[in-house]
This record gives sequence, C-alpha cells and structure tokens, in this order.
Amino acid sequence: MEQKAIRVAYGEALAKLGEENKDIVVLDADLSHSTMTAMFKAKFPERFFNAGIAEQNMMTMAAGLSIIGKIPFVSTFAIFGTGRAYDQIRNSISYGNLNVKIALTHSGISVGEDGGSHQSIEDIALMRSIPNMVIISPCDAVETEKAVVALAEMKGVAYLRMGRMNTDIITNDKTPFEIGKANILKEGSDICIFATGIMVAEALKTAEMLEKDGKSATVVNIHTIKPIDRKTIIEMAKKHDALVSVEEHSIIGGLGTAISEVLSDECPKQLLRIGVNDEFGQSGTPKELLKAYGLTSEEIYKKLTNSLYLSSK
Repeated sequence: MEQKAIRVAYGEALAKLGEENKDIVVLDADLSHSTMTAMFKAKFPERFFNAGIAEQNMMTMAAGLSIIGKIPFVSTFAIFGTGRAYDQIRNSISYGNLNVKIALTHSGISVGEDGGSHQSIEDIALMRSIPNMVIISPCDAVETEKAVVALAEMKGVAYLRMGRMNTDIITNDKTPFEIGKANILKEGSDICIFATGIMVAEALKTAEMLEKDGKSATVVNIHTIKPIDRKTIIEMAKKHDALVSVEEHSIIGGLGTAISEVLSDECPKQLLRIGVNDEFGQSGTPKELLKAYGLTSEEIYKKLTNSLYLSSK
C-alpha cells in the first residue's frame, strides 16, 4: 500500500492553496523543515513568518493577522502548540473565535525517539475543552489536503492534528470529506470500530483479522473530533453489539471520551476505549512505540479478542 506522511501533504496543500488565496499567511516556530511549511515559504516568502522558538508570541501574531483579514496557518510541534501556547490559543484566538488555523505536526507517541517530553498524548483533550474550537485529525495524506482546503474556507478557529511518520493512504479523491461528518470506510454487523488519525488504517487491518474469526466489523473514520458526528455514533450504537474506539492519544479526553459523552447523553451503551492508558510516552522508534502501547493492528486485535466485553457478545 502506498504511504505518505500527513505533514508532507500539509506542506504541499499549503503551497498549492497559497496560489489560489492571497490572504493565506503561514507562521512557524523555527521548525518549517519538520512541519513542511518550508514549501510555502519557498513560494511565498513575503507571506511566511518565522516567529522563532516563541510559540506564545506566534499565536498572538496570528490573532493580529486574522483581525486584519488574513487567514493564518500556524505550525509547530503539537506538544508546543497546544501546551506551551494554550493560554494564547484560549484567550487571544478562541475567545473571539478568530479565523486562525492551528496546524500542528508530530502529534502522538509515533514522534518516536524524541521521547515522552515531545509526544503529545493530551493535545486533543486540551483543544476539545476550548469553546469555538474545531478539531480535525485526518487519517492519511489525501484527507489532509481536503482538510486544509476545508479549513481555509471555514470561518473560525480550528486545530488540525498531524503526525510525523509515513502512513498508509486509505482514501482517494472521491472519498467524501465534510467537517463534522464521519466516514464509514467498511461496513459490518457485529463490531463497530471508531478510529481517528493514523489509527484508521490500523482499524481497517484489525477488521480484516476479525473477519477471519467470523466477526463482522464496521470501521468509522472520525476525522472531526469536534464537532463530533453524533448522528453517526448513535446509528452505529443501535446497529452493533460491540463498540470500540481507537486513538493515538490518551484515553482521557480524546476520541473515546467524546464518543462516551454522546452515548451517555442519547444511547447508553458500553464502549471499549483503546489508546494510551494515562501514562507518558518514552523513547523508541515509531513502530516499537505503537506496539508497546498496543496501537498496532495486531495489538488492537489481541485486546478485542481478549476483551470479556466482546467475547460476551
């Protein structure tokens, strides 16, 4: 299967979009060759601003640029953007629902060898708690390009969450993308797996393994964490015996929590949450870390087949 890094698709989409929309500006915190905003800088140096290692200042710069009619895309690593600059995002950007796109890369434990200090496993929880914030977590490079275009057209603040590593391309140009609307990538009848970001590809592989056991699995790509697609979640809850969420994020405050809130409000049903279990990451290769934290398709399959909840269905 063809692979491509989501962050590369982000850089390419920005550079392409910059030709079509002269109001787009890009800010980076001295990491443009890692976040791939260097592609935009090469084409439009007059619309690119390197804020240096000063993420808080960068967010307030973006707020000011949005007030004068520009569409700022602000990039750095997810751990720095959502954590170090949280106050500026909350009070300078989201409080006024300014038209700023916070596009952060190197999210989750798959950052790899940089270790727990650089692995953002709580970023969705932080951003999801802020009013007005839209959160997009694309599953592959193709969906990332669609997300960049959609966010540029959308008015208001948004967080685009992206990883570092190469990932399988599982969607195509014809796959629909609409902010707030989940995509059903595979239909089944017994188990519904809700997944987001790079975990969607792993969920599809897990579904294939379950099929060999006689378990029919649906896979739903929740690319929009907020606003979450409540309608689809409820429909899936009513149609399936077992529900599972998979995310490269803490199980506290992320996708699983968001789905649980919907179920609690409108369709009480048990949900098995798979993610990082309230612990920090560590140094290792992306593949080693995903396996260690139970986030490869093989490890997800083991958790599902060993689950008392699923075995009783």
